[in-house]
Amino acid sequence: MGGITAGTAIHPYHLPLMSRTALSIGNFDGVHIGHAALIRRARDLAGADGRVVVISFDPHPATILRPERTPPRLTTFALRAEMLRALGADVVEKLEPTPGVLAMSAEEFVHDLVKRYAPTWIVEGPDFHFGKGRSGTLELLRSLGTASGYTLHIEPSVKIALHDQLIAPASSSLTRWLLANGRVADAALVLGRPHRLEGVVVKGDQRGRTIGFPTANLDSEVMPPSDGVYAATATLPDGRRFPAALNIGTRPTFHGVDRRIEAHMLGATEMPAYGWRLSLDIAAFVRDQVRFDSVQRLTEQLRRDCDRAAEMLASPLTLCTTEPLACR
Repeated sequence: MGGITAGTAIHPYHLPLMSRTALSIGNFDGVHIGHAALIRRARDLAGADGRVVVISFDPHPATILRPERTPPRLTTFALRAEMLRALGADVVEKLEPTPGVLAMSAEEFVHDLVKRYAPTWIVEGPDFHFGKGRSGTLELLRSLGTASGYTLHIEPSVKIALHDQLIAPASSSLTRWLLANGRVADAALVLGRPHRLEGVVVKGDQRGRTIGFPTANLDSEVMPPSDGVYAATATLPDGRRFPAALNIGTRPTFHGVDRRIEAHMLGATEMPAYGWRLSLDIAAFVRDQVRFDSVQRLTEQLRRDCDRAAEMLASPLTLCTTEPLACR
């Protein structure tokens, strides 16, 4: 069957063994406020002289186990690792869900983790399962620690109050549901920051430039929100940032079929045509997708969309409602 094989280590793994290692295993897709609590707790336990090791499944195990039910990706692995490091992780290591790894019993899985990382603590949330068929429980993980020399710390779920007053535990699945329903401000509450689309700008129909609204068409592996117009902040490869009116949908006025991500950046000039990377931090919903009966009606609405997006992005209220950790 084989044991756990190291994937891509964002920091070199071959470091001198430190006296205290706090380890956490999971998907960590989205790196939401619940994930942040786990990593901060691991950092507190390890202390300044210890290390925090994060093992992140990528891609999601469902790609092997249930391909038809694989959840859409919330972050690229590179962004996920960057955010985990910013929260206090010393090592972020990718664990690919190979058939061999997924076939390991819960006991085999823990044995390999202990052999490789020698954790002093394992830090997990209350719904953590592991091993073949997710058969491993927290009770088993705790009992295995007695013989293996680690202590299990269970970090409570982090609950968040959404704009409709619903209080729910932060999770990646909740974030996906909110995005699928266009609730980007609520998704930002769960994530602790606006949802980010990243990708490469590709060639589109070039219709936007003919009506005075040129767009950057983004090819992204990250889940976009539902069809509509959004206010976003665009970040270019050179670090420049621009407010943007972001349209996601099929372009019904032009009888489009395929779904696209198109950003009109306000005030941006002299950009390469295609092939460059773009990041879009989505702050607020502007309006639903609508089919207009003429191009003139569409362009009139696009002007209003741009004004509204700029207004929303300049509003301290919008920033506060999408960045809860900074506003508490």
